[in-house]
Amino acid sequence: MAGESKKWVLMVTAQTPTNIAVIKYWGKRDETLILPINDSISVTLDPEHLCTTTTVAVSPSFESDRMWLNGKEISLTGSRYQNCLREIRSRASDVHDEGKGAHIEKKDWEKLQLHIASYNNFPTAAGLASSAAGFACLVFALAKLMNVKEDRGKLSTIARQGSGSACRSLFGGFVKWIMGKDENGSDSLAVQLVDEKHWDELVIIIAVVSSRQKETSSTSGMRESVETSLLLKHRAKEIVPRRITQMEEAIKNCDFSSFANLTCADSNQFHAVCLDTSPPIFYMNNTSHRIISCVEKWNHSEETPQVAYTFDAGPNAVLIARNRKTASLLLQRMLFYFPPAPETDLNNFILGDNSILRDAGIKEMKDIDALSPPPEIKDNAYVPKYRGEVSYFICTRPGRGPVELADVSQALLNPETGLPK
Repeated sequence: MAGESKKWVLMVTAQTPTNIAVIKYWGKRDETLILPINDSISVTLDPEHLCTTTTVAVSPSFESDRMWLNGKEISLTGSRYQNCLREIRSRASDVHDEGKGAHIEKKDWEKLQLHIASYNNFPTAAGLASSAAGFACLVFALAKLMNVKEDRGKLSTIARQGSGSACRSLFGGFVKWIMGKDENGSDSLAVQLVDEKHWDELVIIIAVVSSRQKETSSTSGMRESVETSLLLKHRAKEIVPRRITQMEEAIKNCDFSSFANLTCADSNQFHAVCLDTSPPIFYMNNTSHRIISCVEKWNHSEETPQVAYTFDAGPNAVLIARNRKTASLLLQRMLFYFPPAPETDLNNFILGDNSILRDAGIKEMKDIDALSPPPEIKDNAYVPKYRGEVSYFICTRPGRGPVELADVSQALLNPETGLPK
């Protein structure tokens, strides 16, 4: 690299989905390596609707590692970023771009500085697994830039060190994070159970109750639960291993009844662990509880569950419907109980796959006000409505894993300067 022009900039842009756990990860046995106390299983969400886009760039002209998140520069001094950068750099290979006159040997990567720009198309730190998508995208993009030869399973062990659940965002469909046993974390990695086409009937509707940053971060919440919750110890040792086996079987067989029962039960137990923590942690709020009540009433009125609900470390509800027809009925119920605030633009209230709105027979705001009470409501029963309690809904589905974006126009950094556009 000596004597080369300092003008070239090499860039890679990638897009990575977020994921939602249906069997939860909560609690670490090693804080530094982020090794969990139990296995977990997640569904990857369609990146068309929820994703992180990250551009990484390298140039001999860069003076230091820098990162911009959602347009704002942030510090890279934290151990989680440093761990990921160190691990990827140590696995880098030679890179040659004749067109730009760039020749980087493996040993050069330790000396070269990086610029990183990342953008989430959904709320950050609100309990929608933004850090999972973010670190997975960072690791995936850097691996492409630095010509890292290892497979996604190995890359997942690096992403895990940024954010535990990030390891699961390196695959599409349903993904299992194996907790592993080795002290160095080499066997704590993600594997794909099935791809996104295996169970493509499923429809996922997210009710965004709050996009504010949560009061108790997942990191501190887990630490307090591990230290104080007796229920967590029982859950990790006795409950989760059995549920993992049952959930894998339900997914393999597309058995929605078993899937829904396990998903709801595991979400409820996770939040019970949070309440069993000292001091107790409250991620859900009154709106979250009302959504659970609505789904439970509907499921109990039918012969078989129609919808599964799950809540991560936040108040937002992730609702999984067995098929598109059920999803339209679910959306009708959600809009009946949680109509938008006055003056809301319907296009900003139902995001993602808007065609589900048409399936539900809703074309404009007056159609929401005309919705009848769901059939499971007893005649003459008083039915309260909670207008404005849901900020918006995102309609999505199981989706694919990370991809590299070849179109330079989608990059977040200027290809000439390596600075944000």
